[in-house]
Parts: sequence; structure tokens; C-alpha cells
Amino acid sequence: MSASRFAEPLVALLCAAIAIASAGGVLPAPWLFVFKPLTTLLIIAHAWRRDGGSPAVRRWVLIGLLFSLGGDVALLWPREGFLPGLVSFLLAHLAYLVAFTRQVPFAARRWPFVVYALAAGGILSQLWPGVPESLRIPVVAYVLCLSAMAAQAAAVWRMSQHNGDARRAAVLALGGALFVVSDALLATNKFHGALPLASLWILSSYWAAQWCIASWLKPREFALR
Repeated sequence: MSASRFAEPLVALLCAAIAIASAGGVLPAPWLFVFKPLTTLLIIAHAWRRDGGSPAVRRWVLIGLLFSLGGDVALLWPREGFLPGLVSFLLAHLAYLVAFTRQVPFAARRWPFVVYALAAGGILSQLWPGVPESLRIPVVAYVLCLSAMAAQAAAVWRMSQHNGDARRAAVLALGGALFVVSDALLATNKFHGALPLASLWILSSYWAAQWCIASWLKPREFALR
């Protein structure tokens, strides 16, 4: 690994740490408005420098990351920006889903969809009483898209067990799972009750998920020509 590649994740990690500390009140709150979008921009740069092995796969992952950036900015205003942020991330998950289905047909492995459907249903049933009526349809739509994205990521992993993409596919599946964890924590904190150190757990798992998804793209030197 070259020095620049080693520095890339460290810079992203530093920006994420500053954003998390700002969100948690350890550092000045206005810093969050700089370092939260900056962290996602660094993940976009990480994905941009990778080839993906397919122009379509790379394009849709980048589109997903750009929608995620829009969601990050919207959620800087947690009350007014929640619905626009929800829509932005819903579109991000749809873009990721398109990218993943360029590699493996949709639901090529059924069990991940069963597992994520059960998990999503269980989490939603616990949070449902606290979800405002005006947000229930958007929240259900979001949960469906999130679960499908994570399940398809796991399907890509299972279908890649016996080829050279297995390691990257495992990272992708981890990214999908971490996204579910992050959003479950965020929803619990918003609709059920405040979590201790919420910003730490929500944002760290979120950016880890995005880094894993971006890292699924093939490095340029190993891309198919």
C-alpha cells in the first residue's frame, strides 16, 4: 500500500472523529457543518479513484454516495431536514441496489432477504408507536429499500464465494449490515428514546458502512479491461 493510500483512510477517520466529537458536544457544534459533509466527500473521493470493474457499477455507487451526501447535509437540521434526509437516503439505497444487481441478479440468494425482512420487521414493530403518523409511510418505504439493499449486498457476497471477488464482496456485505445497524440506532434514538453516546455509535457505523460500500469497487490496477 502506498503512503497516499495509507493516508486516505486516516484523513477520513480524523474528519469523522472531529464530526462525531462536534455532534457530541466535545468540540464546537458548528464544526459539524464542515466535517460531517467533508467526511462523506472523502469517501466519495475514495470511490472515485476506484474503477469498479464496470462503468455502470461505479456510476451507481457514486450516485448513491452523492445522495448520501445530500442526506448528510439535510440532517444537519434534524427536525426540518429529517424528511428530505430520509428521501435522499432512500434514493441512495436504490442507487446502491442498482449497482449490486449489475453484479448479481436481484434476490439471487433468498435467505438474506428473509433474515433482513425479519430483522427490519422486529425493529419497526418496537419503534412503531413512536413514529408520527405523517412519517409512517415514508419510514416504511425507507425500511423496505434499506433492507433490500443490505440483503442484496449479502447476496453478492454469497454468490462470490468461489471467485476472486470474495473478499471485497464480504466487505460489501459488512457495509450493508452496518448501514442497517446505524439506521436502527438513529431510529431508536429519534422515535424511542435518547441513546447514550448516540452520535458516536450512529455516525461511526454509518461512515464505516459507506467506506465498505465504496471499497467494494475494484481498485484501478485490478479492474477488468
